Amino acid sequence: MKNACDTLITNAKGVVIPEIGIIQTNILIENGKIKSLQRSIDNIQASKIISANDKYVLPGVIDPHVHYGVYRPIEEAAQTESASACIGGVTTMMRILRMTGSYTDIEKQLSASRGNHYVDYSIHASILHWSQIQDIPYLAEKIGINSFKVYMNLGGELNHIYVDLEPGSDEPLYSEVNMNDELLSSIIMSAKINNSLTMVHAEDPLMCAEYMRAIKNKQENLPILETWSRCRPALSEIRSITKAASFARQFNSELYFVHIGSAQALETILQQRTRAGGKNSLYIETCPHYLTHSTDFDSILGKVVPPIRSKSDLYHLWSALRDGQIDTIGTDHVASRLSMKVGKGDIWSALAGFPGLATMIPVLLSNGVNKHRISLERVAEVTSYNTSKIFGLYPRKGTIQPGSDADLIIVDLALKKRVSPQLLKSYSDYTIYDGWELKGWPVLTMVRGIVVMENGEVEKRSLGHGEFISRPTNCHK
Repeated sequence: MKNACDTLITNAKGVVIPEIGIIQTNILIENGKIKSLQRSIDNIQASKIISANDKYVLPGVIDPHVHYGVYRPIEEAAQTESASACIGGVTTMMRILRMTGSYTDIEKQLSASRGNHYVDYSIHASILHWSQIQDIPYLAEKIGINSFKVYMNLGGELNHIYVDLEPGSDEPLYSEVNMNDELLSSIIMSAKINNSLTMVHAEDPLMCAEYMRAIKNKQENLPILETWSRCRPALSEIRSITKAASFARQFNSELYFVHIGSAQALETILQQRTRAGGKNSLYIETCPHYLTHSTDFDSILGKVVPPIRSKSDLYHLWSALRDGQIDTIGTDHVASRLSMKVGKGDIWSALAGFPGLATMIPVLLSNGVNKHRISLERVAEVTSYNTSKIFGLYPRKGTIQPGSDADLIIVDLALKKRVSPQLLKSYSDYTIYDGWELKGWPVLTMVRGIVVMENGEVEKRSLGHGEFISRPTNCHK
C-alpha cells in the first residue's frame, strides 16, 4: 500500500536534508529504506510510530576514520566500538585496516567481523609495503574496498607501527614501514588505475625525528603537548602535503588528507587545490579534538599524530569548517586502555591516539551549533553527506531521501550530559572529554530502520544487525 509502512517518524522540529535544508516532513520507512517523505500523516498505516518529540532528525553519521581491532581482536573490538558508535549517532563506521601480509587473506578479518557490529561498517586498506600494491585490484574489484591509506609519517627512525591483530589473538603485531617517494607514487598511481582514492597521513618522518632529537637534548621544561607539537612541526605536514599533491597532479588522482589539525597544513592543501584545478581533487578531513583542544591541555592523554596545536589553529579550523573549506570530520578513534595509553608516564612512551567515536556529534552540537559557529545543515554535510559522496556510499548513505537506507539520528540540542568513559560504552576507560558538560546529544540512533540506541541505552538485541558495506570501484565518484 502506498500509505503503509513499517515505521513512521513524526513530530520532528525539522528534518535536516543535505543540499535541501531543514524541512517539515514525516518519514516513512519500509524494509530498512526511506519509503517516502510526507507532510501529512492522514491515512498512513504504520506498524511502529516514533515521535521525534519536537527534536531534529539528521542523516546517520558516517565516521570515515576509525581504528579498532588493533589492541583487541576484531570480533571483540567490533562489539564495544560499534556500541560506542550507537551512542554518538554513528550509523556507519569506516575501519582503517592494517595488515602486514597479503590482503588476499582479508577474509579472516571479514569473517570475524560478521555478526559483531551494531552499526554498518566499511573498510579502508592501508598499503604498507611494495607487495601489497598488487592487492589493490583484488580489493577494489572483489571485496569492494576502493580507498587506500598511505603513511607518509613512517620511515627512517620512525618506522614502527601497530597493525591489526589476527582474529582470536591478543598478541600485539608490529610492522616496519618505510614510505619513500617511489612507493608513495606507485600507490597513488595504482589507486588511480583502479578508480580508487588514496588517503594520506602527511608528515615527514625524517624531519620529525630530527626535531625530536633536538628537543630531547635541550630538555626544556615545556608543557607536555607543546613539547609534542614542537617535535612534529606543521612544516613537516607542509612538506609531505606538497609532495603528495605533486604526485596527484602527475597521475590526475584524487587524494584525501586525513586528520588535518594545523592552520598551515590546511592552507597548504587549499593552495594545492588551486594548482590542481579545483576542490574535488584534494579532500580535507579534520577531527573533533582539533576543534576542542589546544596545547594548553597539559595532559599525556592528548598525545596524537599529528599533534594538537595552538588555540589560534583551533579557531582557524572552526572558520574553515563553517566556510566549507573542510570536507569531512573523522574521529581517528583509537580504542585503548588507560594503562596502555600512558606507557611509562612520559610523552615519548605514551601511545598516540584516543577514543572519539561517541563524542563527535555532541562536540559539534555543543561547541558548534549551540555556540553559533556552524549550522545544523553544515553538521549533516561534514559528518554524513560529503563522506558518503567521497567514499562511494551515496545515495545509499548520507542523506534522507526515498530509496536511501533508513540511517537516522534524532538529536536534542538542549540535552546536557557530563562526559564519562562509562557513558560512551567503548573498550577505552578514558576520554579527553572526561568531566566536560556537552549540550546536544543523539537520543535515538537508527540503522536501516532498526533502532540501535535510544535515550543513551544501546539495544543489545540489535547486535549483529550491522553489515559490511561493499564499495565497488564503479561507485566511486
